[in-house]
Amino acid sequence: MPEAVGVIQTLGFPSILAAADSMVKAARVTLVYFDRAESGNFVIAIRGGTSEVVPAMEVGIQEAEKVYGGKVMMHYIVPNPPENVQAVLPIDYTEVSEPFR
Repeated sequence: MPEAVGVIQTLGFPSILAAADSMVKAARVTLVYFDRAESGNFVIAIRGGTSEVVPAMEVGIQEAEKVYGGKVMMHYIVPNPPENVQAVLPIDYTEVSEPFR
């Protein structure tokens, strides 16, 4: 099954928390990356099958926007990223995320 990566960046922590929570509950995806971005923005990345990442992203975006003051700054999906992208960017499964796969 082809794997995909979904990324969401939001303004503020509560909205990214709502997005992450709803995405892992909505589909069989794994949260592989979380970090703070500039100016109070937060970013998360999920991995899973393409057929799982697409609906998870839709739910995550909706839930992030429901949070008071929540704003999705950007989002995108990369279906089937090549190995060299996985090696360079922090989107690969790690020892911490592997048990939740």
